[in-house]
Amino acid sequence: MSRFPFRRFALPLVAGASLFASQLTLAAETLNFGIISTESSQNQADQWQPFLDDMSRELGREIKPFFATDYAAVIQAMRFDKVDLAWYGNKSAMEAVDRAGGEIFAQTVAADGSPGYWSLLITHRDSDVESVEDMLSRADELIFGNGDPNSTSGYLVPSYYVFAKNGVDASTAFKRTMNSSHETNALSVANQQVDVATFNTEGMERLEITNPEKAEQLKVIWKSPLIPSDPLVWRTNLPEELKAELREFFYAYGETEAQREILEPLQWARFDESSNDQLLPIRQLELFKERAQVANDDSLSTEAREAQLAELDAQLDALNQRMDELQASADDAPATAMTSQ
Repeated sequence: MSRFPFRRFALPLVAGASLFASQLTLAAETLNFGIISTESSQNQADQWQPFLDDMSRELGREIKPFFATDYAAVIQAMRFDKVDLAWYGNKSAMEAVDRAGGEIFAQTVAADGSPGYWSLLITHRDSDVESVEDMLSRADELIFGNGDPNSTSGYLVPSYYVFAKNGVDASTAFKRTMNSSHETNALSVANQQVDVATFNTEGMERLEITNPEKAEQLKVIWKSPLIPSDPLVWRTNLPEELKAELREFFYAYGETEAQREILEPLQWARFDESSNDQLLPIRQLELFKERAQVANDDSLSTEAREAQLAELDAQLDALNQRMDELQASADDAPATAMTSQ
């Protein structure tokens, strides 16, 4: 028999008290919610606050929004644990996953039920630039408004489909190139301060509501393939019990009329489950863009170019294999469901 039998009881009691204390601390903690800068922070604050208030009530903790002047600041804030979860575009989510310890757990669903959105190139409605071909042929005469370098629709998608595929470097081809938010690009074109700029369909829909006179001044000269809906990302090192609370909140939100009204200014209907696999098409696009740049880089020797292309092709093959596996699983899902009924 132990000389100190009380220790058998003391340790569980101490552990239980410690767990209870940690749960109380967890419930009292503030959650910092990162919001990428698609437009002015004042506009975004007005759109987001009702949703954040609902989230605060449901989770029983303060939800503090984190606004920044560019996407990189939100990514860096997550990297240094200053942001706990964030709304990103796919490109910035990829950076957060790869460099800031992030993990995708949800995906927004558009209010109209569409599976995503589209990147645009816009000019002023009175401009004689009518197409990508017109723009590229006169690039040295034009001022170009590019997007934030971590923006999917404002930067990555047009970088590949418009510029890399045509062997053009957007940073040097134009008379002048600037990087700005979606809202700034649209208003700059409407005010004829910029000749051509990147934009997206979500931003256009919002501008038609908030500033219809400016929206009427815009003309679309190019529309991209579909871009997957935006992801929500949390820090992978969040406590598991908190992750469970967040899943429960997000996956159920949008079921009531009141919740749908709160989501309406954000142009969403609900949130679906998602994972880092959502980024596979974006990773593919990034590699395609990089491959096109390497293939057109005359400063590389033949051996260096072939070596880099072979490495990029191997990465693309791995991505394609993973995407094929996911597609096969999706194709099998209905049959499996029917069998189980």
